[in-house]
Amino acid sequence: MKALLALESGKVFCGESFGAEGETTGEVVFNTSMAGYQEILTDPSYEGQIITMTSPHIGNYGVTPEDEESRKPFGAGFIVREISGIYSNWRAQESLQAYLQRYGLVGISGIDTRALTKHLREVGSLRGVVSTRDLDPESLISRAKASPSMSGLDLAKVVTCEKPYQWVKEGARWLRKAVTEGAELAPNEKFRVVVMDFGIKFNTLRSLQKRNCQVIVVPAKASAEQIGSLAPDGILVSNGPGDPAAVTYGIKALQQIIEKISKSPKKNRTALMGICLGHQLLGLALGGKTYKLKFGHRGGNHPVKDLTTGKIEITAQNHGFSVDAGTLSKDEVEITHVNLNDNTCEGLRHRRLPIFAVQYHPEASPGPHDAGYLFDRFISEIAANHA
Repeated sequence: MKALLALESGKVFCGESFGAEGETTGEVVFNTSMAGYQEILTDPSYEGQIITMTSPHIGNYGVTPEDEESRKPFGAGFIVREISGIYSNWRAQESLQAYLQRYGLVGISGIDTRALTKHLREVGSLRGVVSTRDLDPESLISRAKASPSMSGLDLAKVVTCEKPYQWVKEGARWLRKAVTEGAELAPNEKFRVVVMDFGIKFNTLRSLQKRNCQVIVVPAKASAEQIGSLAPDGILVSNGPGDPAAVTYGIKALQQIIEKISKSPKKNRTALMGICLGHQLLGLALGGKTYKLKFGHRGGNHPVKDLTTGKIEITAQNHGFSVDAGTLSKDEVEITHVNLNDNTCEGLRHRRLPIFAVQYHPEASPGPHDAGYLFDRFISEIAANHA
């Protein structure tokens, strides 16, 4: 079935439908990962975005429940050069085509994704429409122009969990359990970490649990008081979609948490770590500002330099906004990481308090594992403040 992709810039691409039939609207972005399409689709940070894969051949290894990074796909649509007609992998349980159909996700294949990516790099991320229903280019361009802009959009409240839960492993299964007030740590658990869910990925929770943490996840709108009542040793501020400046409730909660940390005895301070959107929210809570990047960073091959060690990491990234390093107080905040492609801020830490954050994804899934050590750094911060 014929399908069209129309951009607000006036460019139109003609291709073929795969996945669900219908129409979808969102910000068109590109991801440079060569694999990991299921993890990408189920990353809540893609809420409201139509994802273009720059790798030309997608779907050849199918999909499996083991590769889910959240409860469902969150991308608004999917764009590929060629969708594989068959899949071959011992782990696969269904085709990518069937998976998209099952979740009602609209896809388009057979277009020149290289030309599309070059256009997005030149012009910037654009609002777009993918449709199998309306094949009138002018009609679709008008609807793309009328669709919501990502700037000023709070999407964290769309993807977050509805109520707190504890993330546990029983045998080979990962489960959500109700949070029991006053519950003690299990014998194998060293610290309690509360995760503020602005669009959390499962592998972040697995990374914490594997490091002997009791993991409790709370909704994005949880107050500082509610989080404090759980008596956390550490707090992790998750990744997520949308404009960080629009998440005013999260910024307010973090400001209150930071104030409480600053007033706590040195050996009884809660450590704070931010990832991606969490990095941006912490930057805002510490008095900085954020801005929208031209086309964002999305993929598993972004070089980042750790200024504290001089080492370079190849990182997994997915974000369209960035912290303006120049707006942060140099007396209070140190920039710890920079992107080697465009020199944007990729990490920060407080000079006196156990607070640090990175713009990229140390949990990967998909992507390289160079940055996994940051979870160990977080645990070390917790341990140092609870000696």
